[in-house]
Amino acid sequence: MTSMTSPSTSTSGISNASVAASTTASTASSGSAASLTQNDFLQLLTAQLKYQSPTSPADPTQMTQEFAAISTVDGINQLNTNLTGLQTANSAAQLAQASALVGRQVAVNGNSLFANSTGSATGAFNLPSASANTDVTILNANGSVAGTMNLGALPAGQQSFKWTGGTAGDSYSYQISAASASGVPISATPYTVYNVQGVNLTNGIPSLDVAGSASALPVSSVQTVLGASS
Repeated sequence: MTSMTSPSTSTSGISNASVAASTTASTASSGSAASLTQNDFLQLLTAQLKYQSPTSPADPTQMTQEFAAISTVDGINQLNTNLTGLQTANSAAQLAQASALVGRQVAVNGNSLFANSTGSATGAFNLPSASANTDVTILNANGSVAGTMNLGALPAGQQSFKWTGGTAGDSYSYQISAASASGVPISATPYTVYNVQGVNLTNGIPSLDVAGSASALPVSSVQTVLGASS
């Protein structure tokens, strides 16, 4: 008598293969099978088609969902790869930009002055309109007047000044008093000027090591770049 495979055993194997493949594809779409590759999914689906019962083929709707899961996972993997590449390129560009500032003076929002080894300090400010007269008052840390400067008439836009009456290593603040030809006060925007000494890199984000500040300066805080460090 010819020996034949038990239908119940064959059907059970088919059912198990189908359930395993469909379950894996479904969970991959939700991220729980993120370690599986596209080839893994294709192998599971190939096995499911190979061992399906002729009298009970796989559900077309279920197959469509599984192919959609493959496409979704593959698309996410490609997107992550592209994002990683963009982040690397962006970090490299930021580092190059920050490195170009070493040895230069940069201005950020603020009104501090830092005297260098010769006692001179550089300040900068922006005038929204031309002034007929512009005065600078430099203050000590205790608020007393350390010096004054008259810059005269200035055009609108970014301006800078150099004060030479400081003490090496000391910090000061300053105030700008400007007025138009008709005597109307002009509100100037003051900047703190730093000498960039180096670049720090933390978690792929560059920042500036500047004289006069214990904390690194974010590149994004730079309002304008002046000349070489003094």
